[in-house]
Amino acid sequence: RRREERARRRRKRKRRLITALVLVLVLSAVGGVGWAAYKHTGIENFVTAPKDYEGAGEDEVTVVIPDGAVGKDIAQILVDADVVATARAFLEAYDDNANAINIQPGTYTMRRHMSAANAVALLLDPRSKEEHTLTVTEGATKTQVKERLVNVGHFTEAQVDEAFKDTKGIGLPDVEGWLAPGTYDVGNDATATSVVASMVSSTVDRLNGLNVSQADYQTVLIKASIVEREGTSDYYRKIARVIENRLKDTDGPTRGLLQMDSTVLYGVGKSGGIPTADELADANNPYNTYIHAGLPPTPIGSPGEEVIKAVLDPEQGEWLYFVTVNLDTGETLFATTNEEQEENKKQFTTYREEHPDKCYGSTASTSPSPG
Repeated sequence: RRREERARRRRKRKRRLITALVLVLVLSAVGGVGWAAYKHTGIENFVTAPKDYEGAGEDEVTVVIPDGAVGKDIAQILVDADVVATARAFLEAYDDNANAINIQPGTYTMRRHMSAANAVALLLDPRSKEEHTLTVTEGATKTQVKERLVNVGHFTEAQVDEAFKDTKGIGLPDVEGWLAPGTYDVGNDATATSVVASMVSSTVDRLNGLNVSQADYQTVLIKASIVEREGTSDYYRKIARVIENRLKDTDGPTRGLLQMDSTVLYGVGKSGGIPTADELADANNPYNTYIHAGLPPTPIGSPGEEVIKAVLDPEQGEWLYFVTVNLDTGETLFATTNEEQEENKKQFTTYREEHPDKCYGSTASTSPSPG
């Protein structure tokens, strides 16, 4: 009986060794498949190959790739539009094409039932991308944005005017300053109101992201739009401080007057140059900050995020005056007294005499000046 028991144990150990050896061989084979396939789709790839369509596809379909979309996002968009069979197939084709990372956001004409490899190739083909991209530059006025909506978005002037006035659709009585700088994709189903609402929404998101309270939205945008028009990014925080100092200086030499050329010009429908004597004396212009104290009634353009940050964190200083003295470098000098300002302005006068061709229609601010 003891001999039989020892024999049974030997047979059992042998079976365990064989099982272990088989398992090692299987795991080694699986490891040879490679980690790249697993990292996107999991262990199921080792059981079944990804389902994929064949060929170049059938009828056309329009898809929109949003800004910031990565491979898995694009894959899901194409699956939802029935362009590719599975996200897994697209991701493998995406990984196999070294240029896939160059796929740009935008509106594309694709085909249903395409192979994943063909789908990647078509997304990289400029001919499949529809030119529906509209860009709002920093500092652009609503008039300039309207021109872009008409010329690029192919909306009528009436449609844009209606969108600007659609307070329910956009949530504002006036869109000036709220049309966030950036690039927008205008799809075939877009309306003027939906595009404008998107711009406004982007501004709200930006303000919220910078922890601006809703009650301060308009004030921040007004200040930022002036700062952006008055100087370069090197001086945003200093100009923002000048605005704060002047608003508080109601009993001082500037009497709470901003005296900004940019606001005067906006009020007469100009985006650059130097105000004329008549324009500076026009009390009927509500944006004439040489006459009307405090901030103008609305922003004078759409400020970018950098200048908004500057307004929220102005540089410390007692400056009440500034003047840009070199249009080539953007050099701007700041002063705390009118006497200092007059000395600084002499440098700009010299520059104008030496560069008359560059100073015609100049946007350089020779203000603020004494009130």
